[in-house]
Amino acid sequence: MHTASRRTVLTRRVDQVASLDELFRHCLPAFGGAFLRRIYTILDAAIGHGCPLTLAIAGPVTVSGQHQTWLIPLLEAGYVAYLSTTDAVCYHDGHRSLTGRRNPVHEVPIFGDDAALRDEHTIRVTDMAFDEDVLLDQDRFLSALLQLPEFQRKMSGPEFRHLLGARYAAQEARTGVEPGLLSTCHRLAIPVFVGAPGDGSVFLNSMKLWAMREAGLLPSYNFDLDLHLEVFESCAYHHWGLFESPARALATLILGGGVPKNFNLQPEPALGQILGLPNVRGYNFDIQIVSSPVTDGSLSSCFPAEAVTWGKVDKDTYLEATESMQADYSTLMPFIVKALLDNRARYEARAAEIGEEALFAEEPKARGYLRPRAGYRLYDERDRLLATLKESLRANGDWLRETLSYPL
Repeated sequence: MHTASRRTVLTRRVDQVASLDELFRHCLPAFGGAFLRRIYTILDAAIGHGCPLTLAIAGPVTVSGQHQTWLIPLLEAGYVAYLSTTDAVCYHDGHRSLTGRRNPVHEVPIFGDDAALRDEHTIRVTDMAFDEDVLLDQDRFLSALLQLPEFQRKMSGPEFRHLLGARYAAQEARTGVEPGLLSTCHRLAIPVFVGAPGDGSVFLNSMKLWAMREAGLLPSYNFDLDLHLEVFESCAYHHWGLFESPARALATLILGGGVPKNFNLQPEPALGQILGLPNVRGYNFDIQIVSSPVTDGSLSSCFPAEAVTWGKVDKDTYLEATESMQADYSTLMPFIVKALLDNRARYEARAAEIGEEALFAEEPKARGYLRPRAGYRLYDERDRLLATLKESLRANGDWLRETLSYPL
C-alpha cells in the first residue's frame, strides 16, 4: 500500500466528544467498532446526499417493541421511501391494540423453563412473551377484518397493508395505544412489501376464510393477493428512485436477511435483466447489519460486493459507499437512529440561526438531512408510477417479445 493512501488512525477520548455522531466517528477506531463506524458514516453520507432509503427488516421487530423505540422515529424523519418486511411483523403489529389487551407483551428469560410456559399457555419469542389468547384474539380480529367489503377483491400487498394500516390505526385510537408500524406507514403513505406472504399468520387467517368458502361454510370470500402486481409495484418505486427522485439514485438499509433482503434487492434485476429496460442501476449506497456469517453461502449474509456482480449494487460506488456488519441490529439501531436524529436537530437549530441557504453552503449534507419530514408518500403516487413503468415497457416491446421463444 502506498503511503499516500494510508488512513491514519485518529482517536478521541470518550470524555472529549459531545455527541453520538462524534463518538461514532472518533471513538471506534478498530475491529468491530470500525465496522460500526463505517456503517454509520455511510448511512450518514446517504442521508446527506438526499438519497431515498429503502428499508428491509427481518425479525420480530413489532412483537419486541423495537418499532416504537427507533423504527417509527426513523420513518417519521422522511428518509424512507418504502419498506420490505415479513407477514409476521404485520401480524404482531396488532397485538398491543387488541381490546382489553393493553401492552400484553412481557419479558421472560431466554433460557427458562419452556415446558412451564407451555403449561401456562404462554408464547415465547426469544425474551418476549404473551398469552396464547393474544394470538387467538388477533386471529379473530383479522378474520372479522378480512370479511369487510373493502377487502373483497384482488389487490397488491402494499394495497392490502395500506388498508390494514388504516384499520390498525382505528383500533389503536379506539383502545388508546401508541401508533404501530402499519398505521404509521399508512399515515406516511410508505408502501409495505412482504415477499413471502404465505409464511405468516395474517395470510393464515385469509387461508381459513378461503377454506371455509371452499368447504361451503362461508357464502363468499373474494380477497386475493396479486403477487405479480406486488413485484411490479416494487419495480415502479425503484424506477422512480432512479429516474424521478431528486437524487436520481437510491440507498438501502438492510437489517437482517431472508426474504425481506432479497425482495428489497430484486427490483434492479427485474427492471434490467427481466424487463430489459436501459440504464437501470443498482443501489448507490448499501448498508446492512446481518447476523449470518458470510461463509454460510446464503443471501442473508452476502456482502454488497457480491450484489455488485448481480447488478443490484452500483459497481462504481460500492468500494466507498457499502458496508456489511455481522451483528444483531437490535443492539445497534437505537444508537444509530438517535445519532441521525440528533444530527437533524442540530442542522435545524443552525438553520434557524443563519437560514437554510447559508447552512447548505456551510454544510452541504444538511440539505439531505433537512428534506421534508412528510417523506416521499410513494403510495399516494402509486397509480401514476405504475402507469409510467407500463409506458416504459411498451417502448421496450420489441426486446421483450424477442425473449419469449426458446428451443424447447
